Amino acid sequence: MKLLLVADHEESRLWDYYQASKTEGVDLILSCGDLDPAYLEFLTTMVNKPLLYVRGNHDDKYEMRPPEGCIAVEDMVYDYYGLRILGLGGSYRYGSRTNMYTEAEMEKRIRKLRNTLKVTGGFDILLTHAPALGYGDLEDLPHRGFDCFNDLLETYHPMYMFHGHVHREYGPFHRTLSHPSGTQIINAYGSWMVEIPDESFGQAEKSLMYRLYMRKHTY
Repeated sequence: MKLLLVADHEESRLWDYYQASKTEGVDLILSCGDLDPAYLEFLTTMVNKPLLYVRGNHDDKYEMRPPEGCIAVEDMVYDYYGLRILGLGGSYRYGSRTNMYTEAEMEKRIRKLRNTLKVTGGFDILLTHAPALGYGDLEDLPHRGFDCFNDLLETYHPMYMFHGHVHREYGPFHRTLSHPSGTQIINAYGSWMVEIPDESFGQAEKSLMYRLYMRKHTY
């Protein structure tokens, strides 16, 4: 499965100068936040594939103007042909915007997902806006990562964590990092392509509870 990751910066090569060859073979688009809703609408229309997204700290406008034709996966596990994607958007709280959270508030969001994660048997991808503490974040409060994301990775050992929020021009930039849990962390700033072998997910036997849950959270 080929994934197109996007975050934080609307790339002219994918918008003003879009050519189908640039997204050839893409099966799914994942947005890590802080993008114009019109940009997301354009991508899902032109690539003609589903687009799943979480909100960034600058996405308060989504409340009044969500990206049409795209799927919000906040606080859920979404199944895309067997690929389980957990969405937790927002950044560390440094102001009063809607999509900002303290460490305790993000921990509370994760606790509310415990029963869901028991049903789904975990997840394959953690889709966030903010990074995990110590893995691609910065020292300033606005770009601090969440330590509870580290706990989540250590508990469920997903294949990937995709995030944004930390721009290339901010200083030290890491496109990819390896987490002690075995998870590969990717900063999706701008855009990035990831290919996941089909045999690496979706093979586990699914329980009846899982199938019932996924009737509402699947493609």
